[in-house]
Amino acid sequence: MASSTAFWSFALVVGLLTLTPGLDTALILRTAALGRRTRAWGVVLGIQTGTLIWGALTSLGVTALLTASHLAYEILRWAGAAYLLWMAGRMIAETFRHRGAGAGGEVEVGGADTLASGWRQGTLTNLLNPKVGVFYVAVLPQFIPAEAPHFASGLALTSVHVVLGMVWSTVLIASASALGTWLRGARARRVLDRVTGTVIGAFAVRLAVSD
Repeated sequence: MASSTAFWSFALVVGLLTLTPGLDTALILRTAALGRRTRAWGVVLGIQTGTLIWGALTSLGVTALLTASHLAYEILRWAGAAYLLWMAGRMIAETFRHRGAGAGGEVEVGGADTLASGWRQGTLTNLLNPKVGVFYVAVLPQFIPAEAPHFASGLALTSVHVVLGMVWSTVLIASASALGTWLRGARARRVLDRVTGTVIGAFAVRLAVSD
C-alpha cells in the first residue's frame, strides 16, 4: 500500500470512529456542558495522550500482548471496568450529596476545573480501555507500508487520529458550552450528571461482561 493511500484510508477509518458516539464523547460533552471548559480541554488532551500512547505501543509491538495473552487483556479489562464504575458511582452519588448546596441554586460536582485534573481523567479513561489497544493492534499495522519505518509510520498515522479527535472535540465543546447558561441550574446539572453517570456505568458493565 502506497504511503498516500495508507494515510487517507486510515484517516477515513479513524474519522468514522471519532464521529461514533462513545465514552469519550459522553465525558467531553458532560464536562463542557457544566461550564468547565478548562477541565474539558484537559479531558480532550488526556484522551489524545492515551491514543498517542496506544499508537506508540502498537508500533513497537507491545500491545500485541493484549491479543496474545488472555491474562494481560483480562487484567486491563477489569481494571478499566472498575475505574469506570467508580467514576460513574461517584458522579451519581455527588448529585445526591450536594442536592441542597449553593445559595444560588447551583451545585459543584465533577471535580476541579483544572487542565491537570481533566488530563488525568481523560488519560486514565483511554488507557484503561483495552478495546482501544485491540483496535490499534488489529487496524494500525494494516496501514503501514511494508517499505516504511514501522515505528515512525505508526506514530504518523496515530497523529492523524489525534488531530481528527482534537477537531471533533472542539466542535463538541463549542456545542456543549452553548448550553452552559441553561445548565447552571442545580436541577439541570443533577440530571446531566445522573444521565452521564448511567451511560458511563453502562460502558463499564459492557466492558466487564464482553469477551
